[in-house]
Formats: sequence, structure tokens, C-alpha cells
Amino acid sequence: MVNMAEKMQMIIAVLVIITLLISAGALIYILTITSNLAEMSERLSAIEDALPGLVPAQNITLRVIGPWAGKEMEAFLQVLEEFENQNPGIETEYVIYRAEQLATLLPLQFQAAMTPGDVIATAWGWFIAEQGEAGHLLELNDLVNETDYISGIFDPVKVDGTIYGAPFTASGKPGFWYRKSFFETHGLTPPENWTEFVDLLEDIKGISGIVNPIVTGDGVGWPISDVVEHFIITFGGPELQQDLIDGTVNFTDPQVRSIFQDRIVSLLEAEYFSEPTEWTAAVDTWWAGDYALYFMGTWLTGMVDDPTDLGLFALPDCEGAVLATDYWMIPKYTRHLEEAKKLLTFLTGVEGQTVHVGTTAGKFATHLEVPLEAHWAPMRDVMEAMSAVEPVPDMDDTIGGDWQPLFWDQLQLLWVDPSQLDAVLQTLDENHPAHA
Repeated sequence: MVNMAEKMQMIIAVLVIITLLISAGALIYILTITSNLAEMSERLSAIEDALPGLVPAQNITLRVIGPWAGKEMEAFLQVLEEFENQNPGIETEYVIYRAEQLATLLPLQFQAAMTPGDVIATAWGWFIAEQGEAGHLLELNDLVNETDYISGIFDPVKVDGTIYGAPFTASGKPGFWYRKSFFETHGLTPPENWTEFVDLLEDIKGISGIVNPIVTGDGVGWPISDVVEHFIITFGGPELQQDLIDGTVNFTDPQVRSIFQDRIVSLLEAEYFSEPTEWTAAVDTWWAGDYALYFMGTWLTGMVDDPTDLGLFALPDCEGAVLATDYWMIPKYTRHLEEAKKLLTFLTGVEGQTVHVGTTAGKFATHLEVPLEAHWAPMRDVMEAMSAVEPVPDMDDTIGGDWQPLFWDQLQLLWVDPSQLDAVLQTLDENHPAHA
């Protein structure tokens, strides 16, 4: 018989054998898992290497703010579309803010180190200079070369040589528009002197269906200011416009008052101008024949059904025309600084401007390398007319600040009550930044 000690030895041996068998199985299992993990790791590495080609990087969206709506917006969107085509991975979102809205919104946002947009456009150079000097805008000296653009165009957006805004395309405010077909039907011709201009208005006034010879476009007051500036430039010369901007000549100066009284107020009192009418609605009523003449910027060419039916004349002997430029700026608070720089460079350079002037926007290039033939055909004749006169700064856009809306308000008052002329001129003088 097997004694107890032998039994115990046998049991221990069996247990050892079982343990060894289990351990061997576990080792094989572990080795199998390890092998599988190594194979999986190799496969994951291969997938990871292929991911950039299989899964595109997240697109960056730049928020672009500009003042253009309607047909003007449609024209500008063509520029953004071309930028996106050339820059895969960067998308754009366009949002409309007028200059007046930006002047209220941006200072509040900038004070909180925030911005509603990455690249922002406004025609108010004074506002860009003000915000740049306050430290809210990117300095652009390394992004643009002044010698590539129309001379002096950077002056409104510079502070002590530092550039805070870059020019996009520009519009002109050259004179009174009319429909050629209307003039032909009624035997009318553009005037060659002041007497002929007044006679023309009187002839138009007698045409059946005419409400007033000239429609007065209005909004916040800036279309009326364009009309007034055209009269100042015509009868005082481009130098008087600049002197009034600088404040070296007063609005109560006898020469200035005479221009207002003898040229503008006389026409208002004769009811040759209509009452102020929202300027885009005025386009339709003027085109329909309720009015014969409309003083408006060159963007009007893109707002009518048939631009080939447009005629244009300035007041006789006018030697200057306001040049209105849109400028781009980059707030320091953008989250996509490099992409914003790329977009601004495109918009203000030859490529972006070439696309824009080729649309129906009614704009012309400020970059000297954009050729005349790149412009939309109806704008080429307008550009030739503009090139024959001296470009002049826009008065209210240049002076800016609180005086700008005051100027608009006072001119609206003058239009509805010409007897307020002296009070209007006195108010403009007393509140001019050079005199305050």
C-alpha cells in the first residue's frame, strides 16, 4: 500500500504538472495577444499615416464685414468666391454692417478685446485711423506698398506713418445721371453753363408726369451731402473743399454762403429738388420717370436695368470730383490672424480688385496695376470722365466724428426749410473740430 507520504508527493507532483500546464497556456495566450496587439498597432500606424489624405483638416471660416447689400453684395461675393477657390481650407461668411453701425458697435467690442469680424470694410478713413491709434487694429505697413496705389489714398488711414487700413476699390461722385432715352424723347441736352442748367430744370419741370426735375436721395443724410459737396467743388474749386475740411475757411465765409444761397437754396425754393427720399427707393422712381436727374455715385451703374441708357453730366466748369474709397482693416482680436492677412492682401491687391471692378459693382481700381480693360464696360467711360478732373476728398467722411452726422442733419434741415440757411452754416462752423 502506498503510505501517506507517498500520496502527498503524488498530489504535489500532479499539482505542479497542472500548474505548469496552466502557465504554459497562459503564456501562449499572452503571446498571442501581444502578437495581435503588435499587428493592430502596425495597422493603426498605417491608417494614421493615411489620415491627412483621407480626412481633410477642419476649414477655417473668416467673418467678413462690409456695407454692401443687394446687387452690390452679389458683386462682392464674387470676389470672396474667387478667394475661396484659391485658398482651400479657408471659407468666408459675409455680414452687412453700414459705416454708421460700425462706428457705434466696434469701439464697445474692441474695449472688451472682441471683434464681430475678422476683416472689416468701411469708407470712413478717420474711424480706421482713430481705432488704429487706440491700439485695436493691426499695422499694415508690411502688407501693402503705398506706391502701388493712387497717390494720397492712404492719407486718411495713417497715423504718424503707420498704416491701419488698406484700400479696396473706389467709387466716384461725378455728377447728375439721366436716362438717355428720356432726354431723347423730350428733346433735352446736357447744359454747358449755369444758365442752361437752370433752363434745363425749368423745361423738365414742365413735362407731364414729372414730380420734380431732381430726385433727392437720402438715408442718414449722406446722399444730400454729396450734392452739396459737388456745388462747393464746382463754384469754389477743389481747394475750397479742402479748406472747409481743414477748417481754414468757415461755412459762414461770404464765398461759401453765396454758393449755398445763389446755387443751392435758389434751386430748393424753385422746387427743382424733391423732398428727401430714401436713396435706393429713389433709384426706382427716378428710373420710372417721376424725376429726370439723380446725383449719385458711380455704383448707380450696377443698380439700373440698362446701364447703356445712362447719361451723365457734371455741373458746368466743375474741375473736381469726390473719390470715395472703401478700406479694409484687421482687428487685433481676430482668432485667425494669418488667414485674415491673406484675405486682406487678396482683396486689396491686383487679383481681388480685378475681380471686383469686372462686376456690376460700379467701382474702379485703386491699385495702379489693374488695367482699364479689366473694368466693367459701363464704367470705362465714367473712369475717363473722372480722370479729366481732380480727385477730391469726401468732406464728411474725412472730417468724421460727431461733426459728420451733424452735417447730415443740418443739410436735411436745409432741404426741408431753406430759410434756415444762416443757422445751418453757423452750426456747422461752431461744431467743426478745427473750431471747437
